[in-house]
Amino acid sequence: MDFGLSEEQKLIVETTRAFVENELYPHEREVERTGVLRRELIEEIKVKAIEAGLYAANMPADVGGAGLDTVTWLLYEKELGRANYALHWTCVARPSNILLAGTPEQREKYLFPCIRGEKWDCLAMTEPGAGSDLRGMKATAVQDGDDWVLNGTKHFISHADLADFAIVFMASGEEETPRGKRKKITAFFVDKGTKGFTVRDGYRNVSHRGYTNAILEFDDCRLPASQVLGEVHKGFEVANSWLGATRLQVGATCLGRAERALGHAIEYSAQRQQFGQQIGKFQGVSFKLADMATELKAADLMVFEAGWKYDQGTVTDQDMAMAKLKATEMLAFVADEAIQIHGGMGLMDDLPLERIWRDARVERIWEGTSEIQRHIISRALLRPFGA
Repeated sequence: MDFGLSEEQKLIVETTRAFVENELYPHEREVERTGVLRRELIEEIKVKAIEAGLYAANMPADVGGAGLDTVTWLLYEKELGRANYALHWTCVARPSNILLAGTPEQREKYLFPCIRGEKWDCLAMTEPGAGSDLRGMKATAVQDGDDWVLNGTKHFISHADLADFAIVFMASGEEETPRGKRKKITAFFVDKGTKGFTVRDGYRNVSHRGYTNAILEFDDCRLPASQVLGEVHKGFEVANSWLGATRLQVGATCLGRAERALGHAIEYSAQRQQFGQQIGKFQGVSFKLADMATELKAADLMVFEAGWKYDQGTVTDQDMAMAKLKATEMLAFVADEAIQIHGGMGLMDDLPLERIWRDARVERIWEGTSEIQRHIISRALLRPFGA
């Protein structure tokens, strides 16, 4: 593994960081204080992101994306992660790569408009009674002739209010296994405005202000078979094939925020004077900086090693779980220590630290909780012994 960056990678990092600092940072205070990301602002920044070549950059070149390898994509995500989440995720959208699993007709209807910035997608798996245990979902899809009829509720669905369509995972049957019955899952495209499909306001969230969540309700929502994504009853296979790297994406954005927090902590430690000297010269502060930098470096190496292995085709679930676990836990630590170094000012919204601290909390929950990541890791360790 070569730890150096190519000239192309350096250019992508520089371009993305400049865009974040010039086009996203200036709007953070508005979004944080109002909790609203205005549609006019979204459109304004989106146009600039498209012109800069940063929009839908996660997509392959043959469908209109940037065609980045995984490591380069993670470098790009790390830079975007420095900014308010709603700003970078919505205005510089990265459509879900699960859209690549669609048929040619589905790509024309859903994938390409998302890449062009004409539509937004959202992904709906989680239910009030089924979060980490997706096999426990109760929302159903029942075949009726050539159609499917969907019923049930999904919640915590990110930016569904903005999305033009949802990619919805529903229980579509059952099968017998050595451990008893197990639900089969099928994925569907559901367009906004489809009869029986309602999007309701979600919950107020302490993390990621301006980045909304919604409740999706399905009441005898009828869909033609052409709306199935992938194969019937193969929804988990579709998800596992196309969504695995999202854990690395979470890890990369955490790295960006942690770097920003550490940067503020270092600058403050060098400038703030107490008892006649810089506070960074006191062991109580200097050791905090050392520990923060060390934890950040460790997380950085784990995320990018996993990204490199992803490109080599050798990455494992354990690699990605370790990277996600380390990066999210590291961000919580770095954000908390950065606030401690700043004292009372760290909790004021004059600085981004209190936002980074609040936002860090959700990272240990979504895309698989820290406990789920530890389960994946420990299961891999014990598997050779038949445990």
